[in-house]
Amino acid sequence: MTAPTLRTLTVLGATGSIGVNTLDVVARHPDQYRVFAISGATQLDRLLEQCKQFAPRYAVVLTEQSAETLRGMVRAAGLETEVLCGEAALEQVACAPEVDTVMAAIVGAAGMKPTLAAAQCGKRVLLANKETLVLAGKLFMDAVTAAGAELLPIDSEHNAIFQVLPRAHREHPYHGTLQQAGVRRILLTASGGPFRTRPLETLAAITPEEAVRHPNWSMGRKISVDSATMMNKGLEVIEAHWLFNARPDEITVVVHPQSIVHSMVEYVDGSVLAQLGAPDMRTPIAYGMAYPQRVESGVEKLDLFKVGRLDFEEPDLKRFPCLRLAFEALRQGGPATAIANAANEVAVAAFLDHQLDWNGIPALIEHTLGVCCSNASDASIDLLLQADAHAREVAQQWLRER
Repeated sequence: MTAPTLRTLTVLGATGSIGVNTLDVVARHPDQYRVFAISGATQLDRLLEQCKQFAPRYAVVLTEQSAETLRGMVRAAGLETEVLCGEAALEQVACAPEVDTVMAAIVGAAGMKPTLAAAQCGKRVLLANKETLVLAGKLFMDAVTAAGAELLPIDSEHNAIFQVLPRAHREHPYHGTLQQAGVRRILLTASGGPFRTRPLETLAAITPEEAVRHPNWSMGRKISVDSATMMNKGLEVIEAHWLFNARPDEITVVVHPQSIVHSMVEYVDGSVLAQLGAPDMRTPIAYGMAYPQRVESGVEKLDLFKVGRLDFEEPDLKRFPCLRLAFEALRQGGPATAIANAANEVAVAAFLDHQLDWNGIPALIEHTLGVCCSNASDASIDLLLQADAHAREVAQQWLRER
């Protein structure tokens, strides 16, 4: 196997779990990867340590106050990294001519514009930012196609699907349908979270402390709640629709508690191909960085004898109404998915702040979808962000009245 060519990276969201794992893979292959720029928000000490280890040309933060603080830290450490700030700086380091690969791992809508800019500049985009596709899927995929960008999904489920789809379809999904590629459907796996078997009548009593304890993955508080409600899987359904040119009825969610089978693809001849591995994000990260080759990632070898068994279940939509709502938003089209995502963010924040009970999360999302939804089939980035903002206002009003 020939070694991958030297790749130069910008890591957007370097201080989060995806960014940290990305830099872990970089550190294992210093002859194959060079870090051009990193970005972070509030974890300035971690950002400084990353500057020391990887010597990026630029480090980007969100505010001028953080930039001034980090500049002082960088000077005191005797580093040559230049500190920038703001959204325009994020787009600058994503589109720099020296960069060929952008890890898009900024959480939330803040990551959408620099990720879109990277696609418009024809970069290899390693996509770990859900909002880019949930809020602006058509715009983003149009940009990827127009600029000839490479798009590799980093979510473990989408990365698994990418690995087992026919290469022609995964690299150019809009050149044909799934059926034309010989695919019957995508099987998107979900762990089911910590409340998969909890009695339905006790769900209203779920506490934030219980909801953030995921059985398989170590994640942030918000995404842990999303996993427990299966809204996270609903957002992944929306992503899969755009990534793989899949109709809603060509995507099936399968509850798989062990999180060993990361997803599957069913072909028209009856074959089902799956990607398996230990639950460690360095696997999809390393795959995206080295594609179409593979590099060592530091992930523990999968021991099937230790795993022992693999279980699969149909999701219970009474237990997981957020999954139903995500499918409904996808079928409605237009800004509906952006609205559902915004309402969910408000609902989860209120739940974590003890202002809303567990059953109130889907109730708020359903209310907001009912009030806000538009039949518009296409929209600009500004209109989509307006829909997002309006949904948040409606959701907050519902909370106040409640």
